[in-house]
Amino acid sequence: MTRHADFVPEGVIPAVLLPFHNDFSIDEPAFRAHLRHVGAVEGLSAVTINAHSTEVASCTFEEQRRVMEITADTLGDRLPIVHGVWADGSLEAGRIARAAEAGGASALLAFPPGPFTMGQNPAMVIAHFKCIADASSLPIIVFQYPLASGQGYPPDTLLKLLDAVPTIRAIKDWTPVVQQHEWHVRTLHALPRSVNVLSTNSAWLFSSLVLGCRGLLSGSGSVIADLQARLFRAVQANDLVEARRLNDRIYPLARVFYDAPFVDMHNRMKEALVMLGLMPRAVVRPPLVRIEDAERARIRVALIEAGLLDGEGRVAAE
Repeated sequence: MTRHADFVPEGVIPAVLLPFHNDFSIDEPAFRAHLRHVGAVEGLSAVTINAHSTEVASCTFEEQRRVMEITADTLGDRLPIVHGVWADGSLEAGRIARAAEAGGASALLAFPPGPFTMGQNPAMVIAHFKCIADASSLPIIVFQYPLASGQGYPPDTLLKLLDAVPTIRAIKDWTPVVQQHEWHVRTLHALPRSVNVLSTNSAWLFSSLVLGCRGLLSGSGSVIADLQARLFRAVQANDLVEARRLNDRIYPLARVFYDAPFVDMHNRMKEALVMLGLMPRAVVRPPLVRIEDAERARIRVALIEAGLLDGEGRVAAE
């Protein structure tokens, strides 16, 4: 078991996918191969597991623990592991956090509880995160959902939360409102205990990073971690010519991955990896279902436009 004790959530953090067999069981050899492929990319800060991208909502506690074991065994000596905490109940969230730390995770990504869609107040939010923080000493990344979902934290609530739970070190900002996103960047970075803003606005990543995010945490990194890492470096270096060039390659994939219905985004990423010869099959667990041939054709075109496949549909040489 390897933990990166000095890990600070920043930089480029892909959220990997979870391959399944046709009977919906976890394909462990394919998962290890996927981890090795993503983990070999230069310039990554960590990888994320047990999140949206690994279909955590359809995984049992034991399956999440097994995903952690495989990831620690495959990548743990090279990269920190961010472990998702997905639970509607705060006590269960604490149990997951405790198991993640025991398994070798270096940070936690805390999803908002589902009941918050029916309403929340600051006391509820703080109580939930304190259950997680009391169960683990790991740094916490708050997953900031859109406010319209009911699961996002309003500015006043977010500031009270950050003050009450000092192990929160970053937010994964899914805010689709540019003005609110910029407020997060300006305000959280300027706090006496600075909290990093990580973009997860992968459909407009270039614009988001230019606002000053200190990193990105993205499921599309399962397919284009290299392009994302290069884009982040270019923005950090203020090389906007190179950043725009890289964004032109990312754009066609962002357009198809994040099309409606949004829930199919990781489904589409699996199809892309199959086309690239990097995953044996694109099986997803119900209630998700495999996408149709017409949509797969659009993904293939996007991979060609991004320069990842050539005009004949073969993997392109960089």
